[in-house]
Amino acid sequence: MKFKKKYIIISALVLALGAAVYLNWSFSDAGTLLSPASRELGEATHVSASIASADEAARVSKELSDAQQYFAKAKNERKQTEDALLSEAKEVLSLTEGTDDAKQEAAAQLSKLEDRIAAESNIENILCGKGFSECVCFLSDEGCSVAVLHQELEDVGALIVKDTVLSQTSLEFNNITIVEI
Repeated sequence: MKFKKKYIIISALVLALGAAVYLNWSFSDAGTLLSPASRELGEATHVSASIASADEAARVSKELSDAQQYFAKAKNERKQTEDALLSEAKEVLSLTEGTDDAKQEAAAQLSKLEDRIAAESNIENILCGKGFSECVCFLSDEGCSVAVLHQELEDVGALIVKDTVLSQTSLEFNNITIVEI
């Protein structure tokens, strides 16, 4: 009895899949590709530029400029924060009156911070090498956030970003966030 049910279910699924493929093909533009009368050679849809397209180009240019300013500001603020943390850790290490435990903890924190800075830099450089013109990476113990340009992010781009972060850190896939600018 179970044997017949299995074959009936498999047959029904194959039939449903075949119906779905046929309906997809019939409702898509595949039917128009077969008939040469539907398209004419030399048919143009957008021949001349208009004021609207010039306005659109200006808007896109302004968005790119704003995004570049964001990336520059974010990298500058991150650099200032990292420099302040590094100087504080080095100051604790240089104190002669500090306990050995405090110095060891400061050395561990300094090493951890330097590793995080190196990983952020590596991630950004790898992503730029893989075609992202602008990106900024923020690492923490809990996760990673990577900001990239909205125009450059596709489904494959998101996988590239996550794969790059995974290759440079020990974070889990779910702890990586991509922010579109």
